[in-house]
Amino acid sequence: MKKDLFKQGYTQNREMSWLHFDDRCLNEAKDKTVPLAERLKFVSIFTSNLTEFFMVRVGSLLDMTKANYEHIDNKSGMTPSEQLAAIYPFAKRACKKRDEIYADLKKKMAKAGIRDLLIEECTKAEQKDLRKYLKRQCAPLLAPQIVDIHHPFPNLQSGETYIAAILKYKTGSNFSVVPVPKALPSIIPVGDGREVRFVHTEDLIMSQLANIYPDAQIIEAMKITVARSAYVDADDEAFEEIKDYRKKMLRVLKERRKQNVTMLVCSKKPSQRFEKILLSNLKITKRELFVCNVPMDLKYAFSLPGMLDEERKEKLLYTPYVPKLSPALDYHKNLFEQIQEKDVLLSYPYESMEPFLQLLKEAASDPDVVSIKITFYRLASHARLVEYLCLAAENGKEVDVLIELKARFDEQNNIDYSERLEDAGCNVIYGFEKYKVHSKICLITKVKDEVNSHVVLVSTGNFNENTAKQYTDLSILTSDPGITEDAISFFQNMAIGKLDGTYHSLLVAPVSLKTTVMDLMDREIAKGKDGYIFAKINAITDEEIIVKLKEASCAGVNVEMIVRGISCILPSVEGKTDRIRIRSVVGRYLEHSRIYIFGKGEEEKMYIASADFMTRNMERRVEIACPINDPEIRRMIHAYADTYLADNTKARLLHSNGRYHKIKSDDDPFCAQDALMDSAVGSNQTIARSPQRPATSAFKTKFKKEKKKKKKEKKEK
Repeated sequence: MKKDLFKQGYTQNREMSWLHFDDRCLNEAKDKTVPLAERLKFVSIFTSNLTEFFMVRVGSLLDMTKANYEHIDNKSGMTPSEQLAAIYPFAKRACKKRDEIYADLKKKMAKAGIRDLLIEECTKAEQKDLRKYLKRQCAPLLAPQIVDIHHPFPNLQSGETYIAAILKYKTGSNFSVVPVPKALPSIIPVGDGREVRFVHTEDLIMSQLANIYPDAQIIEAMKITVARSAYVDADDEAFEEIKDYRKKMLRVLKERRKQNVTMLVCSKKPSQRFEKILLSNLKITKRELFVCNVPMDLKYAFSLPGMLDEERKEKLLYTPYVPKLSPALDYHKNLFEQIQEKDVLLSYPYESMEPFLQLLKEAASDPDVVSIKITFYRLASHARLVEYLCLAAENGKEVDVLIELKARFDEQNNIDYSERLEDAGCNVIYGFEKYKVHSKICLITKVKDEVNSHVVLVSTGNFNENTAKQYTDLSILTSDPGITEDAISFFQNMAIGKLDGTYHSLLVAPVSLKTTVMDLMDREIAKGKDGYIFAKINAITDEEIIVKLKEASCAGVNVEMIVRGISCILPSVEGKTDRIRIRSVVGRYLEHSRIYIFGKGEEEKMYIASADFMTRNMERRVEIACPINDPEIRRMIHAYADTYLADNTKARLLHSNGRYHKIKSDDDPFCAQDALMDSAVGSNQTIARSPQRPATSAFKTKFKKEKKKKKKEKKEK
């Protein structure tokens, strides 16, 4: 691999590419074809994306600069310091653009009868009610803190909102901080309900500082929030003395709360005195200081629809869409047996995740099912899937769960679920040091008349009931012998910590996924102009794959890519990537499905995968790509891909200069996501749900007794 790849002119910096993706999300907030209240959600999405970027990527770059590790980025030639020098101005311009869009949306919402009010804009009666609300609901949760010799500057947490103020007492001045309690709603309705009127909780608390500090004069006050580096590695030497992995991750979460501040956001420009207090205590410079004219907590955009009447919902929101039940299955018959007869493709969110949940529920109570094995990365906060696995374990089945405790920002949720699953009798393992388990696979085994039969599900996305309604993903349910045999081997290898297992059908990282992808690209390169490569992925950063795609283009191979976010390869560069076309689709749903296609006709190889074309996915994670062998499902995935390639509304083409542009077309407007919703032919009905917890089995009774006995013994010790 050449160390000066960036000099060849067909690659770009990863971090700037990420920021351009955030900008595409923000552009949805000013798109007049998007309903008004939905546009407000995109402002919130942009803000949370930017915060995560500063926690993850900027945190890592800052750590490098503080360690004097001036590594040269091979795709742009930039050092960490140079990347930071580009990131901060770009992000501040983006925030200014966000503030302008928000101000415009606020005016338009007011015209539509939705009034986002300052406290002083409320009537006297409303202000009186708000003071009562503050005293009754807020005051018991407030924890104001002054900063002096006895009270150190508080450890501000990422993403939380604080009211900061300079107070003047008779005896002198103090700096103070009031955290806005997370238990409180972001917004508070006011008025008689005929109009939608509300104030922000953060504004209400700030307006009452004089009552919170009755003996002080408020010299200056503003809302603030920070982003801290989230880069804490559980595999660092600092944690090696902790042998219980779950305890290790709890320690990691604790350490994360004290990491370097990468961004400080203030609701107005602070005075020189105020600024000095913040910068010195947070150990940052003016570069990290952002002044933004939007609420600190923008998540209210997702709760606002609940305040709207039906008429306003119809005007201001997307037309409601309920994911369809796949027509490939008869939900009055045994699903396991049907999948034994044919493969089934589920396409979220156009189709529902319900068939998989129903399959697990069936398996939990089926006397012939002997085991369920599954990997978890991110789960819903209230996961029925976990309930069914617990039920299966309590019914005496072997349930093996590989749960990734290092899923960033979901660590605590996964820790909680791991404890719950263990309590129910599931066998829980946590993956590997240095490698995250990011694969999405489930294996169900049945034994009847001494004959084993299996069903496998492999997905491009998480087994998360909530995101399955918001992210586009593909899942295949199959009993293909080659895939089931590999699934058995996979779970056996995971159980004994073996990363270098042998697989014949599945592509598994870090063993065979990248090498096979590269080999298949070489196969297409050998065909020259008859070669074809298609990839729908979320990001491409891996240098070897980038170089291989360039070789393919130079050999005349037609390369079509749909890359949602980061693209470190630039298409259409003369003499290098002429035959590569890259588009990004940002719309109502988050594009998340990953598809690889190599070749056409009888020689075609097609996979759905959990992995993007990123080095971390290919070399430092456990990922799975599943071959699609069924001709009908291949046809369905081709139709799915062609639909996205035909999008001329939400798709943007990436140009050789790194900029994205709308697609110029004389055809009628065509939106892939709308078309896939319209073409979904399944049923809107829901599967009848029996109680999740039927009559207690003998095993469950025995398990409860044993658990009670263990608790008693532990207490006595």
